[in-house]
Order: sequence, then structure tokens, then C-alpha cells
Amino acid sequence: MMKKIAIAFAVCSVLLDCFPAEAQQPGKISWVGYLAGSGSSPNQAFVQGMRDLGYIEGKNIGFVYRTTEGKRESYADFVAELVGLKVDVIVTDSTDAALLAKKATSTIPIVMTRGTDPVGAGLVTSLARPGGNVTGLTSVTGELAGKLLELLKEIRPKLTRAAILRPEGRADDLFVKEAESLGERWECSLSRSWFRDPKISRERFWP
Repeated sequence: MMKKIAIAFAVCSVLLDCFPAEAQQPGKISWVGYLAGSGSSPNQAFVQGMRDLGYIEGKNIGFVYRTTEGKRESYADFVAELVGLKVDVIVTDSTDAALLAKKATSTIPIVMTRGTDPVGAGLVTSLARPGGNVTGLTSVTGELAGKLLELLKEIRPKLTRAAILRPEGRADDLFVKEAESLGERWECSLSRSWFRDPKISRERFWP
């Protein structure tokens, strides 16, 4: 819930920075292109967070929602559509989508609801001074991979083999790269297992 409110605050900040006068004009609607991998509408906590900050759907803000339904290859087409519609800000739910959006436009602000190592992925120059048109939240899971492997070694000091189950994507390549680097150092062999659809993963491992 707090994460969605933080994203709502980031979107509102972008809108106010880019359109300070229009944001106050009655009848002026700012359009948010919301690109997600699943779902049928923007997260309700996010919508409520926008409302709490003064942006009410149908009054001064509107959403153009697109979902890939787990088909990552659809991101490019949807990004092109949102750029063509000239939305005021694009909200993405993955590093891959943010990268495609950045490649498609250098003028429309892009807000990530989550991202992995945005510096390493080439989305921003640095966390302190991002530059460009991308902002948002990051989990920095490249570093998290090392922490998780370290925790496993504390639980099982003699651990020599482990498996990594991750969704397929550039961001998760960074996660695996960091984990494998530490695995070699600690003589722990790692095997990868990718999935595209979270539902398939749940059904396979938690029937």
C-alpha cells in the first residue's frame, strides 16, 4: 500500500513539475499511460493515492491502461501506442518496459513502479542524480541476490548447490549475474529456472 502511494506521489510530482499551471485549471485532464504485465486496471491503492493527492479520475486525471497479460513482446507495441497518444506521463511496472519507454521517448516522463538496478540497466546515470526522463522506485535486486545467497549459507554452511527461480527479463539477468559471481566465490553451484507467467510458476511449485 505504501509503495503504491509513493508511486502516486512520484507521478503527481512529475505532473506538477511539467504542468504546474494546467494542473490547477478546472477541466484540464492530465493523462497517465499505465503499462502493466497483468491485471485489468491500475492498482486501486495507486488510484487512491492519486486521489488523496488531489488527482481524481475523470475530473483532472485520466488513465490509458494497457496490459501485456504476461506477453513481454507486447510491451514495445503498447509503448509506441502511449507515445503516439502523447500521454503526459508513462508508468511502467518493470525494467524492460521502462527501457523500451526510454528508447521511444526522451520527452515524456517515465515513472517505474519497480525496477532492478536502474544504473546497471542504463535507465539512469546515478541514483543520486538520475538525469533524463526516468524516475521511480527500485529494489536494486542485484545486491539483494548476494544477500539472499549469504542467508542461505548461514542456514546451510555446507551448501554446495542451489536453484534460482526468477521471471524472465533483463532485470533478472542482473540478479542472476550477481548471484553466480558470489556462488563461484563460495563454491556453490547455481542452476537457473526461468518463467514468464507467474501463474505457471505457482501451479508448478505450489499445486
